[in-house]
Amino acid sequence: MKAPAAAHALPAVKRARGRPAQGASVDRETLLRNARKTFAKHGYEATSVREIARVSGVDAALLAHHFGSKDALWEAVVVQIAEHAAPMIAATDALRTSPFGTRERVERAIAIYIDKVFSEPDIGLFFATAATEEGARLDLLVARMVRPYHDVLVPLLADAGKQKALKVVDAEVLFFMLLNGISKTVAYGHLMRVFSTLPEQERKYKRVVLETALGMLG
Repeated sequence: MKAPAAAHALPAVKRARGRPAQGASVDRETLLRNARKTFAKHGYEATSVREIARVSGVDAALLAHHFGSKDALWEAVVVQIAEHAAPMIAATDALRTSPFGTRERVERAIAIYIDKVFSEPDIGLFFATAATEEGARLDLLVARMVRPYHDVLVPLLADAGKQKALKVVDAEVLFFMLLNGISKTVAYGHLMRVFSTLPEQERKYKRVVLETALGMLG
């Protein structure tokens, strides 16, 4: 559950080394969102703390003061995304013990996921870029963003396959096809606008993405 912005407000500070007054009122949530969008656009290596500071309208020293290194800032972005995804994961996990049939559980899980993707489409772009990382950053991405959702959705897919409610050749493959297909379709809505006006009609776009995803399940 998102904390109110005020809960993360950075206190006003006096100008001193490493603690500039410029932009001091920008809250932590906004700084992390701007960092997320910048990392998503350029990737980790090509993104500088100075660029994130420029986008946020603050001095780079303020980011250094509150997050330390660029690596720590990237990790904070991943943690923020994980925190925002927690309610979605909990709702998906609860479906396995719900009274719905195995197919309807999957359908409801996909609807929950699509709601989340549409509410924060830039997460898909961040993930697409961050998934090319290696080592500790990739490990953190898997541990905080991928595995928690994997561990609640894959059992729903597998259950539906066992009950013949869905044609599931491989639950793992289906998981990644759904995860990436939906998130990238929404995140790259600007590209689809070249061919269709659908992304300009968010409610209709959301409904069509859901119906298409469900249709792909057979």
